[in-house]
Amino acid sequence: MAARKRFRILWHTTLAALLVAGTGVLRAEPVIHHAHGLAFSADGKSLLVPAHVGVAVYRDGRWSRAPGPAHDFMGFSAAHIAMYSSGHPAPGSPLRNPLGLVKSTDGGATWQQLALSGEADFHVMAAGAVSNAVYVVNHAPNSKMSQPGLHSTRDDGKTWIYAPAAGVDSQILALAVHPKDPATLAAGTLRGGAMLSRDGGKSFSALGGHQPVTAIVFERDGKAILYAQAEPAALVRRSLGRDSNQQIKLPQLDKDFIAFVAQNPANSKELAFVTRNRNVFLSKDGGSSWAQIAKEGEAK
Repeated sequence: MAARKRFRILWHTTLAALLVAGTGVLRAEPVIHHAHGLAFSADGKSLLVPAHVGVAVYRDGRWSRAPGPAHDFMGFSAAHIAMYSSGHPAPGSPLRNPLGLVKSTDGGATWQQLALSGEADFHVMAAGAVSNAVYVVNHAPNSKMSQPGLHSTRDDGKTWIYAPAAGVDSQILALAVHPKDPATLAAGTLRGGAMLSRDGGKSFSALGGHQPVTAIVFERDGKAILYAQAEPAALVRRSLGRDSNQQIKLPQLDKDFIAFVAQNPANSKELAFVTRNRNVFLSKDGGSSWAQIAKEGEAK
């Protein structure tokens, strides 16, 4: 119980820190001041780290900044043909604050406000890679959501469906949507571990464990999920067909935990994660070995 209380304080401190002003991602500056998500590009050639000021890009062994406005991206999620996000507009941007649900189809060069602009800032959000179904955790009613909680849209925010999330009795820290099936999603929770829903979030069943799960993602074929536990830090591969768990070897993470995890859609052996302390690691062999590509936000 004491460990969960310490983690809850640490997690809320992390979320609060995400709203503090940050720096850019030029190589002379910290690459990542705060990590607000993690994803590979659809072609698998770039690793994207949305931050307080735009998106940091790791490609061909070098860090750079993505084209387009330096929005404060929150709830960032990459699908095959689009990127979805929420957050706050960059200084001088004509977009309303908060962003609500926004979408880019040109690699982040431009962003379109789809829904709830000026109303909602979603910190916990995920999109299906192929289905483009978007799920969010909303903390207050708005013009399209009459109550807080888990909601989904399958038409880019035109309509939203409330999901009661029966079986989830603690805070949802992370979401993942099945690549193709818009009704299947996974959640990382504060006290219930990793959980799975096959009915659009109406109900969830536990996948085991009670440690806080801070990051979760479906593998590209949808047959397994990867999820990260805190205290102690761990990365687990859960096969959904055989209901079996595989512990993935991690580098030493001292007083740190995984905040976001991603799998390359073009190469299932390539994994990446970013930690609360802005350490970014990349594996090209399914987690057997890891290379650190950023240390506390600085390029390596």
